[in-house]
Amino acid sequence: MRIGRILTVLLVVGFLCSPPSVSAQKLTKLTVGYSSVSTSFLPLWIAKETGIFKNHGLDVQMVFFNTGTTAVQALLSGDSPITHTAGSGIVNSGLGGSDAVMIVGGTVSLDWWLLSRPEIKTPDQLRGKSVAISSFGSSADFVARFALRKIGLDPDKDVVLVQLGSPVNRQAALETNRVQATVHVHPTTLIAQKKGYHLLADVAALGLAYQHTGVATTRRFIKEHPEIVRAYVRSQVESVHRLKSDREAGIRVLAKYMGGIKDREILEKSYDLAVAEKLLPRKQFPTVAGIKTILDGSADKDPRARHAKAEDFADMRFIRELDESGFIDRLYSGQATDR
Repeated sequence: MRIGRILTVLLVVGFLCSPPSVSAQKLTKLTVGYSSVSTSFLPLWIAKETGIFKNHGLDVQMVFFNTGTTAVQALLSGDSPITHTAGSGIVNSGLGGSDAVMIVGGTVSLDWWLLSRPEIKTPDQLRGKSVAISSFGSSADFVARFALRKIGLDPDKDVVLVQLGSPVNRQAALETNRVQATVHVHPTTLIAQKKGYHLLADVAALGLAYQHTGVATTRRFIKEHPEIVRAYVRSQVESVHRLKSDREAGIRVLAKYMGGIKDREILEKSYDLAVAEKLLPRKQFPTVAGIKTILDGSADKDPRARHAKAEDFADMRFIRELDESGFIDRLYSGQATDR
């Protein structure tokens, strides 16, 4: 009995003296924006759904912005000091003098298709028609121009580019024949294809380095709140690992945020495409080559892009810390390398 009492006392003292768990600590509230609804945002969604953010002391409130331009504006105003958005918006903002930078690579290549109405099966049939994008200067704008050139059309002469915002709006315009083609990411691509819309160009198959949907903040926020940024980058790396190692969780979260898609085949294909290493790498560095692609694409219209350095639009310190510490390699130790 005496030994039992001693053990009880020791356990109580140990509990009182041990540091509180993350869940017992006060969480830091953080508003995080995201600029579209596609598989590129899976790392954000799964970190929220599985408690990864809370494990790192963050109480993340997600806010959806209908365009990348709005997301970047909210980032610069401080309304959402961290945001998941396309690199093109951050590059354009930086060229204009802002201190916005990419801190995580996220999706580092293009996963888009150029789709047309069922009756338009060749590039020549699209000539003189309208093509929907989200907004000028966005990734959708870049992709549309790139894809059109690849199939032999001049985006400034042969078609009319129309700004229509979200994938839902663009698809609605395609279905009502307001536009005759648009660019989509997965799983919207697969859904549209099942409805009979025609694949004119698979931009994803080209393997072009491109800083697509990653994580951005401002240099000011980094200076004032480095520990919050550090915790966020670590959360992103862990969420990518969770996606790659837990297929069912990834598919479940995808179905929830994509409006409750029930088609299992579309969900599985979309998940498999989204987590492929060539699109979503384990080591989540912003892609300098991908930022250069954006700058090169802007050079004709913005002379400032010709002289800008791609490295100036990213801050690698936090992801580099994790890599050099061996943290990322340990996460994947013993795991297959196919995704």
